[in-house]
Amino acid sequence: MSLLLLAGAALAQATGSITFQIDNVRNARGKVLVAVCPQAKFLKEDCPYNAEAPARPGTVTVVVPNVPEGDWAAQAFHDENGNEEVDQGFLGIPKEGVGFSRDARIGLGPPKWRDAHFIHQGRPGLMRLRLRYMTGPSGPPAPRGR
Repeated sequence: MSLLLLAGAALAQATGSITFQIDNVRNARGKVLVAVCPQAKFLKEDCPYNAEAPARPGTVTVVVPNVPEGDWAAQAFHDENGNEEVDQGFLGIPKEGVGFSRDARIGLGPPKWRDAHFIHQGRPGLMRLRLRYMTGPSGPPAPRGR
């Protein structure tokens, strides 16, 4: 029976954490949330792998644990008011900072899957992305004296 358990373990899908360095966080209000999504869940609220960290101006590190190997895309946002959703204004424009894996650009709408997806090998990895704010200040305040 132990040979069967070993064979099953060898066939198990590899998983690894993904460390996200989220740049351009504009203030210390709320938290920064990251969701790692398969194509069918991209741009939706029910992605299977999620993590968060307290916000602070500049760069915030968020570690999403146990992500299986495969084709994924990440979406991140700065939840300044702590309601765990991206607040939107006129015409659905986000009021809070948003960002995507591969630093996919935001045009007249959210990025396409093809611009944000990446292959995760099931080992620990590092990814950087930048939040974009469509309203209000667009990043951390400038240091005093400048």
